[in-house]
Amino acid sequence: MSSGVIEWVGTLVLLGGLLWLSVIDWQTYRLPNPLTKSLIAIGLIYNFNVALDFYPFLLGAVLGYALFWTVETAYRLIRKRDGLGRGDAKLLAVGGAWCGAVALPFIVLIASSTALAFILTQPSENRRELKLPFGPFLAAGIAVTFIGLNFI
Repeated sequence: MSSGVIEWVGTLVLLGGLLWLSVIDWQTYRLPNPLTKSLIAIGLIYNFNVALDFYPFLLGAVLGYALFWTVETAYRLIRKRDGLGRGDAKLLAVGGAWCGAVALPFIVLIASSTALAFILTQPSENRRELKLPFGPFLAAGIAVTFIGLNFI
């Protein structure tokens, strides 16, 4: 298989997986481990074969998970309730595996900005009680970042 075909197949796998995870999270507030872990593994395999330097992607997966695990744990300790889920940490690890460590701030910025924009479109009396899955916004951040890094 030529390099261009591998890149397009990889892109379709990533975008399809992100779409699937977004729909599941929006409906169930869950990001299933088999899907998130598979996308991490496939992203690392993809970049091992496509990228000149594999280590930024391995580091991205580790740092992505560690970053959101830390935020999740600190929030629970301070607020005594869940904020982020562990699935969100795994999904950010997906972003790191596919886009690299340097892309993590962009992914989080895009995800947070779009989630905030969505919240601000809701009636003000409903915002305080709004339970919002973060996965679809995180998936959008990963997709936009991956496309920006690889096709623009």
